[in-house]
Amino acid sequence: MPKNVLIVTASLRANSNSDALAQAFARGARESGNDVEVVSLKNQKISFCVGCLSCQTTQKCILQDDAVTISQKIKDADVVVFAAPVYYYGIPGQLKTLLDRCNPLYSSDYRFRNVYLLAAAAESEASTVDGSVQGIQGWVDCFEKATLAGTVFAGGVTTPGEIAEHSALRQAYETGKSIH
Repeated sequence: MPKNVLIVTASLRANSNSDALAQAFARGARESGNDVEVVSLKNQKISFCVGCLSCQTTQKCILQDDAVTISQKIKDADVVVFAAPVYYYGIPGQLKTLLDRCNPLYSSDYRFRNVYLLAAAAESEASTVDGSVQGIQGWVDCFEKATLAGTVFAGGVTTPGEIAEHSALRQAYETGKSIH
């Protein structure tokens, strides 16, 4: 039975390396028969969470912007994939803002159980993102029923499109293809 796979790309740069990872993952997941949607945070209007916590009882955010639509897509997905550049050993602010706005999902009956991270960074050694991956595991843990199912790291990429010859593209494709 095909899975509903949602890939959220967080880079705001055109032809970004994390977008290339997302497209490779998507191609693999589609080839395995899954339904795949890629949502880019480029040109999305996402306001900061105001911390009112009304979403904990209503399961709805009081703010009405693109985060509401994306959050619903996350809730309805069987598999969630985040593709992002690594900024200062962490996730970029636009992704953090979206995740803050996903607060209504924490107490809801969301479908996904697996979360994947596709990360592109200027640092070439994977050990430089260990803190980032641990930090990401922290927010994955907020989704009580979800686990960080896998990560793909592309290091040593700084300019748009530089990832074209990187082995991480093949790894992202294979990881996407493994979803059944």
